[in-house]
Parts: sequence; structure tokens; C-alpha cells
Amino acid sequence: MPVSHSVTETLVKKEATHRTMETMRAIQLTSDRELALVEIDIPPPPRDDEVQIRIEAVALNHIDVWGWRGMAFARRELPVIIGAEAAGRIVARGSGIKDLDEGQRVALYGARTCNTCAACRSGRDNLCEDVGGIHGFHLDGFARELVNMPARLVVPASDGIDAIAAACAPVTFGTVEHMLFDNAKLEAGETILIQAGGSGIGSAAIQMAKAAGATVITTVGSDEKARRALELGADHAINYRTERFEGKVRKLTKKRGVDVVFEHVGADTWAGSMFSLRKGGRLVTCGSTTGLTAEINLFQLFQQQLRILGSFGCSMRNMRDVLSKLAKGTVRPVIDSVIPMEEIGTGLRRLENRDVFGKLMVTL
Repeated sequence: MPVSHSVTETLVKKEATHRTMETMRAIQLTSDRELALVEIDIPPPPRDDEVQIRIEAVALNHIDVWGWRGMAFARRELPVIIGAEAAGRIVARGSGIKDLDEGQRVALYGARTCNTCAACRSGRDNLCEDVGGIHGFHLDGFARELVNMPARLVVPASDGIDAIAAACAPVTFGTVEHMLFDNAKLEAGETILIQAGGSGIGSAAIQMAKAAGATVITTVGSDEKARRALELGADHAINYRTERFEGKVRKLTKKRGVDVVFEHVGADTWAGSMFSLRKGGRLVTCGSTTGLTAEINLFQLFQQQLRILGSFGCSMRNMRDVLSKLAKGTVRPVIDSVIPMEEIGTGLRRLENRDVFGKLMVTL
């Protein structure tokens, strides 16, 4: 049985005295909004097709918030170790692994794909027809010191990429890469509206869209965030608390509208996002942090010939591509704060309240 402790600095210090060489720390979700720092057994040696990874950094995302407050997409059993996005170093490898070395830093794919369906075989990993679940949500996640992973689900990071940057590849940058280029097919010279540019994926999207040659308009929740978004490369930043962003977008585009809307907010921004599109424009969405349902004006949809594209996660190819961009300095993670394991609960509350600009990172 794991030894459980409340996620507070005092109790964490106390529990550390009980640690042995056979146990490791992990953060478990025990019930809705309840986290515990626990001691659990270290994993066994990796199987022939696995690597064992010492986790260095975990990036917090809204999927962690959804799981923490009980918004599970499917049945799951608690307790579950949280953390869907991470990086670490290989400390052991199975006998069948030849292309990964001990000591190598890797980013971890967040879903347990089957590797046998047509989607997996064609490199469309995030369309796996028999996915076993998402780490940190349905399956034990990465907020722990050691984890065994199938070698096929880790991607090496080059020597110039630190743990913080590598940990942002699977979700933060991988999701955006898939949204912008696989789905929306953003091109140089186009104009894009990026909702919530102060979020982790919003700040990534600003950089990636600018690097692709697009004109970037973004929404943020304060004048300070607007300033930081402009420094990051956005051409225009709209404080949605003081201006109707759809009206401002129409003015900025001389009533034409934008080619692409990057959506992940949901109900609160949906109608305005649709109104911001030009005729034939594309809306790509990967999230719904303000609600799961929204109305669509069907006349507007077909008369304006709009396209709505759903997007979830990324492929292994997307991860390799963004790690290459990180290595070249094309993009960089925007870090709000780096926090220890015992402060994950505080981090999730900040993320829920949008009290961030960029990423909240957890170091182990």
C-alpha cells in the first residue's frame, strides 16, 4: 500500500524521512480536487521493448485541471497518478532497444496507443482506434520519479534542449503543430486569431504562427498580458475584458475577417470566433475550458462556407518536428513559474483561474 501524505511542504519533509531505495514519490489524485503525495514502489526493470525514465519536469495543462476537478472523458479508477506531459532521462533500457541510450533526454507521448490499427501504422497516432487511455487522466501519469514506457512512445531531445523545453513538446507545442499545420493548414500571408494568447498553447501558437509568416491577432485577459503577447510576436493583442474582440478583429481586417481562428476556450468565445472568420475561413479547436456545448448559426456556417476542424493531441511526427524547432530556436517555451511537486495543487488552481502567462512547470 502506498504511504500517503497531504501535499504540503511540512508533511512532504516529514515523509521524506521514510523513503527507501525501493520506493519513489508520486502525486496521486485520490478524489475530485484532492491530491496526495505518496510513496509507491519503484517500477521493475524495463521489459525488452521498454525504457525506464527518471522524470525531470512535468508541464501542467488544462487536461490536468479537467481530471483534477472530475471532468473525466471515460471511466477511470482512483487513485491515479497525475501528469500528462513530461520529459526525463533514460536510466535503463530493455534488451531489445538499440536506438536509445541511457542518459539520453526524451519527451514522453501522453497516450497509450495500440501501434497496430490503421491510424497508428500510418503515423496518425492521435487517431488510434484502440487507445488504452491518456496518462494522468485514465492511466497513471508522469508526476512521479520513475516510469517505464514503451520505447516507441518516447522521442529523443537533442543535447541543446533542456528538460523544461523537452517537457513542453508532447502537448504544448505538439498540439499546436497539429492544429495549425496538419488541420488548419496555416500558410504565410494569412491572418490568424489566437484565443487566450497568454495560455501555454496560446503562447506557443503565437510563436509558431509568426514563424510561419502569418499575421497574428490574439486575445488576452489584461493589459499586462497584452503587452507580453506583443513582445512575444503578436501583431495585435485584444483585451477581451475591455473590448469585444470580434468587433476589433473586423476593424483590424477591414471587415474581411481572419483566415484561421485558433480556438480552445469554448462556449465563452465560440460565437465571436465564428463571426471573426472571413468567407471560407477555418476554425480549428482543441479545447473547451469554458463549457462543453456551444450554439452554431447554421446559416452562417453554410452561407459563409466556413470550416470547423476538431483537433486533439498530436502525432509522434509532430513531436519530432517541434523538438527540431525548439533545438533551432524557432520557438521557445514561455514559462510562468517552476514549482516543486508539493505545490501542484496550487498550480492547478492558478491554471483553472487563468492566473498564468505561459506554462506552469513542475520539477522533480
